[in-house]
Amino acid sequence: MKASKPKKAAAPKKPATRKSVKKVAPSAAQKSTKPTRPIKSAKLVKSSKQIHPKVLTKIVEALDSKKAENLQVLYVGDLSSITDYLVLGTANSDPHLRALRVELEKAIDGEKVKILGIDTSKGSGWTVVDAFDVMVHLFTSENRDKYRLELLWKDARVVPLDTLR
Repeated sequence: MKASKPKKAAAPKKPATRKSVKKVAPSAAQKSTKPTRPIKSAKLVKSSKQIHPKVLTKIVEALDSKKAENLQVLYVGDLSSITDYLVLGTANSDPHLRALRVELEKAIDGEKVKILGIDTSKGSGWTVVDAFDVMVHLFTSENRDKYRLELLWKDARVVPLDTLR
């Protein structure tokens, strides 16, 4: 029989410092279930009409007044942690796209809502305006057909435009 070697006593642990702590991604069980955005009221229906932010109505009215085509509003609050509503619209040319963006900015500023970001490139045919609860995607018709965001968000609820006017 072999003699076993005696185990060494463990050295006393040093207190952890910021530099000595190794960052490890949390396991699925350790991940927080805390939502990243405040939870909205569970009541979405009031007398058969949904409650929408006032800015959403102003956005749809502004785009409609500038003759945006194929306007569509999707409620994605249950599916996305980024925004609650997507507004999709089509412009018939690049100058029309710019005019829609300018009118959209006026409508959002008029409601005292901060625009978090605008992403547009000259000649891209796609403009995105982020107003936190509402994200607006404006396309030329070729890009609307190409990217088909309606299919990407096919599980979203369509908000009837007549409830917003």
